[in-house]
Formats: sequence, structure tokens, C-alpha cells
Amino acid sequence: MSSDDSWIGDGKPYLTPRGDGMGDAWSAEAAARGHRGTQQLLTVEEIAPPIAVRDFFQMRPAEMAVVRRRLILLDGTPVELADSYYPARFARGTDLAKRGKIRGGAVTLLAAMGLIPEDSPLEDAVAEIASPSQCEALGLRPGTPVLILTRFTRSINGEPMEVSVMTMTRHLRYRQRKEAS
Repeated sequence: MSSDDSWIGDGKPYLTPRGDGMGDAWSAEAAARGHRGTQQLLTVEEIAPPIAVRDFFQMRPAEMAVVRRRLILLDGTPVELADSYYPARFARGTDLAKRGKIRGGAVTLLAAMGLIPEDSPLEDAVAEIASPSQCEALGLRPGTPVLILTRFTRSINGEPMEVSVMTMTRHLRYRQRKEAS
């Protein structure tokens, strides 16, 4: 997607459990705009997470996280790398830790486990020059900037449940909503 495309995204569908038979939020969002959104699962593994993930999950040094790494495509063209982290203490033994598509997406599975996401997670955005591996995966020339959006999500009960790190090649524009008091 080029930077002049008029596409204002909404994070709410990505934080809302999907109903039976509903596709994933990305496919639905792309289809609503006349495009085809797909994703490829690159890997699922248990790892020692990056420091920001470890700190958010309040993990002890020896604790592990499950990461699901995906390549996000728009009309067959790579537009994003998405890594979603979950504490291994609750992801281990679930579909979060298995290679394969999760019916209804991770947020639907988490909700079934009693982890309903909060309405307004913390998001951190930074622009960086794409690394060589990011350039290769996303089909970018060396020196191309990318936007890295990290979303820290807690459950409505305050439990840290997911960290998603999205490396994007596209322009990001979104609207903040004022919550009723």
C-alpha cells in the first residue's frame, strides 16, 4: 500500500473476539476496502523474549514466551511482519503454541481462556531503517524506513496477555476516540 492511500485503520476488530465462521480481522478489513488480505505463518516457537516483552509480562529471567511470527500480505504483496508474544505459562499446550491457523484468531482463543482484551491497549510507534532480514521478507530496498508499532495488551482484569510487534511498510493513519466518562 502506498503512502497516498486513504485507509484509516481501526484497532478494535483486532481486539474483539470473532464469532463462529467469521474470518480474521485483517482479511475482513482488506475485503471491506476491495482488497485481499492474507497472512502466512512463518514460525511458532518458545523463546526468551525481548526485554520490553519480558518487562511487560513481568517475567522472571528464566521464563519463556511463545511467539507467533507472521507475514501479512495485501493482494499478495508483503506489507507487514507481525510477531505476537504470549507468556508460555498460559500459552504452552494451547493452539497459541502450535503451528497452524487459530480458528477465529488469537484474540478469540484468549477470550475462550478467560482473557478478554482491554479496550485501549498501549501502543508505541517508532520509525527505523529496515534491517537486512526485514528488507528481504518485505521486498524492500536497503535503507527503506519502516514503522514499528508495538501493542501492549492487558486483559480487562489487568493481566498482561499479548505483545504484538508489527513492522509495517505502509502509511499508518488512525483516529483516536474519546471515551465517555
